[in-house]
Amino acid sequence: MPDLSPYRHHSKRLLSLGLPLVGGHLAGFAIHMSDTIMLGWYSVEALAAGVLGSTFFFVLFIFLSGFGQAVMPVVASAEASGETRQVRRVTRMAMWLSILTGALAIPLFVFSSRILVQLGQPDIVAALAADYLTIAGLGLVPALLVQVFRSYLSALERTQVVLWVTVLALIVNIVVNYALIFGNWGAPELGVRGAAIASVAVQVVSIIGVAIYSAVVTPEHELFVRFWRPDWEAFSSIFSLGWPIGLTALSEVGLFAGSSVMMGWLGTLPLAAHGIAIQIASIFFLVHMGLANAATIRVGQSAGRQDNSAVKQVIISANGLSAIFAVVSIAIYVTLGPQMIGVFLDPGEPSRIEVIEIGTVLLMVAALFQLADAGQVQALSHLRGLQDTRVPMLMAAFSYWVVGMPVSYALGFVFGGGGVGIWIGLTIGLLCAWALMGGRLFRMVFSQAASAKV
Repeated sequence: MPDLSPYRHHSKRLLSLGLPLVGGHLAGFAIHMSDTIMLGWYSVEALAAGVLGSTFFFVLFIFLSGFGQAVMPVVASAEASGETRQVRRVTRMAMWLSILTGALAIPLFVFSSRILVQLGQPDIVAALAADYLTIAGLGLVPALLVQVFRSYLSALERTQVVLWVTVLALIVNIVVNYALIFGNWGAPELGVRGAAIASVAVQVVSIIGVAIYSAVVTPEHELFVRFWRPDWEAFSSIFSLGWPIGLTALSEVGLFAGSSVMMGWLGTLPLAAHGIAIQIASIFFLVHMGLANAATIRVGQSAGRQDNSAVKQVIISANGLSAIFAVVSIAIYVTLGPQMIGVFLDPGEPSRIEVIEIGTVLLMVAALFQLADAGQVQALSHLRGLQDTRVPMLMAAFSYWVVGMPVSYALGFVFGGGGVGIWIGLTIGLLCAWALMGGRLFRMVFSQAASAKV
């Protein structure tokens, strides 16, 4: 009988690391949800502008945050191999890149009204969204720096603080939103501008929290000592590792954004059902994401010690945990689909039954979706832990844009599959990414050639 004790050990470590990260992801999602709900209470126009503005912000953030995400595997590997100086070098230069790229993006926020009009948005909504973005853009650099520190602290296995700082940010967001969107407690009524101020406040509070914690708890890394001194070797290393991570994330975000556009072509009710189903799927996906982040750290640590056996054990353990949760998720989708869809709808909504029916069918497809999404994010995280980002970027772009998007369109419209066809296309794109990245991972880690290198 095979010895399962190493897998139990790695599973416990993954859960210890991953569960706080899952909580942090869920708290971050709750920040987004609180913005949506509170702007919706204010006015439909404010909600539309807030959604449009936050999407604009998120697309830029998700691409530029690749430099911050690159810190996680490098710091994990360096710390495991005792290279304290390397920890300091890469973290500092990730902060440099975040500040430089965030500053370069500021003009996009200043001229966002013109950009949104050119993209076909109504003048009124574009103007309101620009009001939001002109203020919210000030939070981009702090947000990117927060990502650097989240990765740095997570790689050092200090994931609890990441969770609690995000929870604090959620509380700040709700309080400031309540005061400034609606004009409560004697504050001015600012609508979407109030939501933007709340977003900046969240980023400022978060960066102060993680920076102070890092300076006090990990003084040996001296992150802020002679911060102004460049380290071009580390700068180049993080840049080379980070931009493919950003483009990979952007490719997947673009696939889902494109699916929303296509669902809109089918009508208001399918789009509404799609939006709700995507929200539900996103909540469950955040669990896989937290486990994947933990796997990146553990793979990076094992690779730093040049322990290929441990790398294999971490990969198998992480996939096992993710598969277990995927099975639980599928059971929930199948048994509680209508109830979950109904939570998002007003009981008095005339179209409630139709939206629930459409959304329930989409959640059935999401059962397959869960397995594919879990598989691809795990494979990607393991490759990232091995500091392999460029080829996975190409695989992601091919899977999502050459396979996923055209297949979604063909199944949805050419073959008349409607929303179900679009979602099956998404699933096929994710399955393709899983197959390609999983195959690359196997060749790098599990093949005889890979084992012979160790």
